[in-house]
Amino acid sequence: MLAVSGRPPADTGLWAIEMKWDGIRAIGRSVGGECRFYSRNNRDLSGSFPDLTTIFAELLDGRDVILDGEIVAPEPGTGVPSFRRLQHRMHVVNPNAELLREIRVQYLIFDLLAVNGESIMSLPYFERRARLDELAIDLPLASTPPYYSNVDANTMLDVARDHGLEGIISKRLDSTYQAGRRSPAWIKTPLRRTTEVVVAGWLPGNGRYSGIFGSLVMGAYDDAGRLVHIGNVGTGWTMRDRKALQLRLNEIARPDSPFDIPPPRPLAAMAHWVEPELVADIEFREASPDGLRHPSWRGLRPDKSLREARVPDLG
Repeated sequence: MLAVSGRPPADTGLWAIEMKWDGIRAIGRSVGGECRFYSRNNRDLSGSFPDLTTIFAELLDGRDVILDGEIVAPEPGTGVPSFRRLQHRMHVVNPNAELLREIRVQYLIFDLLAVNGESIMSLPYFERRARLDELAIDLPLASTPPYYSNVDANTMLDVARDHGLEGIISKRLDSTYQAGRRSPAWIKTPLRRTTEVVVAGWLPGNGRYSGIFGSLVMGAYDDAGRLVHIGNVGTGWTMRDRKALQLRLNEIARPDSPFDIPPPRPLAAMAHWVEPELVADIEFREASPDGLRHPSWRGLRPDKSLREARVPDLG
C-alpha cells in the first residue's frame, strides 16, 4: 500500500501519524524464524541484508508473519536514517563481514499483514497495529516505532524536522491495507521534495571531471506514459562514485535518445545516451515546466521500477 503526497489532515481524531523513514520499503516474510525481504517491485533483497534474515528466529514463538516496514541505515551517534549510508549496502548482493560491521542496518516495522497464513489486511489500521504491538518486536536490528493519534500534525512535522527525519505519514485509523494501491487513506508529507527519475544519458564533464560525466540527463513518465526530459543533475557524488557510475553508463550506451518526446536541441547535440534501465532518487527544490530546479543526486534505486519515475507535480 502506497501513500499520496499532500498536507496532513486537520482532523487528528481520525488519523494516526508515523514518522517517515529514509530507507528502502520492504515486505518481510518470516517463516520458521527465517525471514526474506522483498522490495516494492518484488525484488528479493535478502542477499544484501543477511544480518536481518534471522532476527525473528527466537522472537515470534513459532508464528509465521508477513510484515511491512523500512530498511534503514542509521547514522552512528544520532541514529537518524541515512539514505546515503544505505547506498553502500543496497547494491552489494553478498556483503562481507567488514561491510556488515561498518554499515549497520535496521528494519523498522509499521504494519502487520498476515499471521500463520491468515491475512489481516481487511482489518482497520488500529487493529493491525494492536496485533503488531502484541508481537513485542524490540530488537537492536528490528523494532516497531510508535504512532501518534490526537496530536497536531504540524507539531509532529516540527519534531521530524528537529530530529533530521524525512517527514511524516498520516494514516486513517479505520483504513484497511490496500495492497498495490496508492490510497488517500495514507498521506505522506515530506520535509523536502524527492522523486524517482530515469537516467537517460550524460553530458561530458570539464576540468577534474574530464573523461567522465559532468551531469546526468533525467527523464520521467508523464500522464500519457511517455518518457520526457525533466532536467539534468550535476551534484551529489564523490569522485569515486562518479567513476563507478561512469563504468555502468558505458555498459548501457545507445546511439539515439530514449525519450518519446525529443529533448531540447542543444542538449541532444551534446548528450551521450543510455538505455533507460537505471532508476535514481533525486532531491530537488521545486518542479517547473522546464524541469527540476536545484536537483541533487541521492542514489540509484534498484528496488523501484522504471514506471515509478513520474513527472513531479509543479510547485
